[in-house]
Amino acid sequence: MNMLKAGHAGHAVRGREDAGDLMIERAAQRSCAALAIVRDTRELTARSTESFPGLPTHEKPHSLRLAIKVKGKILFVNLRDVVSVEAKGKCVCLQGSANSYLLRESISAVAEKLETHGFIRIHRSVLVNSSLVEEIWPLSTGDYCLKVEGGKEYTVTRTYKRNLKSLAEFWIGTGMFFLG
Repeated sequence: MNMLKAGHAGHAVRGREDAGDLMIERAAQRSCAALAIVRDTRELTARSTESFPGLPTHEKPHSLRLAIKVKGKILFVNLRDVVSVEAKGKCVCLQGSANSYLLRESISAVAEKLETHGFIRIHRSVLVNSSLVEEIWPLSTGDYCLKVEGGKEYTVTRTYKRNLKSLAEFWIGTGMFFLG
């Protein structure tokens, strides 16, 4: 025997199936409203960060991964673990903190892809992960030396020394040399 139950907003609901449908419909409406709020919040955050670039965002930082094909498999490498990318003939070698991978790709193509992810070019054949740079110092030749985590040192040629400015958001003092 189906009994009538009072529904929301004066609607009569018949039995459990109709009540379930009504609950699903309400949940869907709330979900759509929640998605609209999230979308509006993201749009507002995006506009705020465009207007105020120094404003911190509260988005969860995610690790960027690079997919590479090695021996018939696709490996995922976290970019934060890649220390440098070095040209080796017509290939590049991704130097990680624990592993290295040889890829058939030009250094220019890799530089273009990784530039927006914190990698800077310091030599015609070397890119480094700017978040892993520990120190830099001038050499008598006009070049610079750069040391990354783990102790490896690279020469920064005069052509690419302007890129060193992107290692920090701001610089304090000029010290003994200037990266001009």
